[in-house]
Parts: sequence; C-alpha cells; structure tokens
Amino acid sequence: MSAAAGLILGMGLLLVWQSCWSTPGNRPRRRRTGYLEDLLRQAGIERVGTPGLLVSCALAGVCVMLLLFILTLSPPIAVCFGLFGAGLPYTLVRFQARRRRASLAELWPDVVDHLRSAIRAGLSLPEALIQLAGNGPEELRGYFRSFAADYRAGGSFEDSLTRLKDNLADPVADRIIEALRITRQVGGTDLGRLLGTLAGFLRENARTRSELLARQSWTVNAARLAVAAPWAVLLLLATQPETAAAYNSAAGATVLGAGIGISVICYRLMMRIGALPEDVRVLR
Repeated sequence: MSAAAGLILGMGLLLVWQSCWSTPGNRPRRRRTGYLEDLLRQAGIERVGTPGLLVSCALAGVCVMLLLFILTLSPPIAVCFGLFGAGLPYTLVRFQARRRRASLAELWPDVVDHLRSAIRAGLSLPEALIQLAGNGPEELRGYFRSFAADYRAGGSFEDSLTRLKDNLADPVADRIIEALRITRQVGGTDLGRLLGTLAGFLRENARTRSELLARQSWTVNAARLAVAAPWAVLLLLATQPETAAAYNSAAGATVLGAGIGISVICYRLMMRIGALPEDVRVLR
C-alpha cells in the first residue's frame, strides 16, 4: 500500500508539472486579431500595424497642438485641438474602411457568381477559388492570387482558406468562406443552389443598405456640422490675443474641457441614434 500510494502521488505530481507547459505536439491556436488591426485590413492598409496607427495618432496630436500653441499662445486651446488632431488618423482609417466595405459589398455577388459558374463547369472548389485570381473583380484579384500561391506552396486547403479570410477581414467574406469550408467538409450536391441563393441575398442586402445610407446621410452631416461649428468659431476667435488670453485661466480651461465632453457625448449619441446596424466579424 505504501508503494502504491507513493506511485499515485508521483504520477499526480508529474501530471501537475506537465500541465504547466505546452505540449509540443499540439497544434498552435490561431491568433485572434484586434479591432484596430481588423480596421486597418478592412481599409486595405497592409504595411501599417496597430503600433503604427497609434504612433501616427500621437504624432498628429502633438503637431496640431504645437501649431495651435504657436498661433494662439494658449495651452488649453492647443491641447483641445491637439486631441482632435490625435483622432484624425483613426477617423481617416475608419472612413476608408467603411468606404471599402461598401465597395466590396457590390463585388461579392459577382464573386459568388464566378464560383457558381466554375463549379458548374466541373472545377473543384480550390480550382474555382484560384481562377478568381484572373477572372474575379479587379479589387479582389490580389487576395486570390495570394491564396493560389499559398495553396500551391502548402497544399492545405483549410489553412489557405483561413489565411484568405484573415487577409480579407470582411464580414461577408467570412460567411462565404465558412460556407465553402462546411460544404467541402460535409460534402453535398447543393453547392450551386446555395451559392445562387447567397448571391441573390447579397445583392438585395447591398441595394437596401445603399438606399438607407442615402436617406441617413443628412442626419450624419448635420451631426458633424453641429459638432464642428463651435470649434471652428473658437479657432477663428483664438487668433485674437484677448480671446486666447481669456482661455488661459482655470475657468477657461474648464469651459473648454466641458465643451469637449459635451461635443463628444452629443456626437456619439446622435450617431448612435441614426446609425444603421453594421456587419461584424463573427466567424473569425
């Protein structure tokens, strides 16, 4: 009994020790990308990462703050506009990502139609995706060329699909790729019908969303104008030494801080009320 108890205790300690270390034979988990990295990929910016975007925001804020301090000699006013300048790179990236998503939303039905035609012609699923490098929409050919090179180099369709999905970083692309992945795994003869239904749904969704965005644009423009107008007036008044000196006191800094808080809260609230639901990447 003493030997058995010692053996069990030793095995337990060995298992506890092994649980503290990763097993070499386990397949590494795929790293999940962050919000800013997804935003950069959706904007089509591949050479800049999250640290680069954060550094750009910091540099823009510092440059605007120094410029306003030289013009107005008022630290509170310079800090306020420096905060606005720090958000400018992020705002531009987000605008580019939204614009690119809207552009790609009109292209995905054509991609699905190309896949459907290729599969009906007798091509396999990897070959159907590879032929999009030459026959697909111009904006997406580079991604499918990368997929073709990756698939021919590694030979793993699952891994190549995963990397294609990460490079595209698009919610619609996620749904299409996961549908293709499931179809390849479980098999079936209804892939052509599935792709036809998906293409029709994507076209209807893009058409409805474009109409809603056209009607919503006046609300968005009004919100931006309501927020920008007071600060534009402040910028014009700050060129006068008397006005700039009035904001150098503690009361002036408090007024500017309250103005920033109210502007941000009201802008976010108005945008939240008038915003349309956006596709998010669920199948990452």
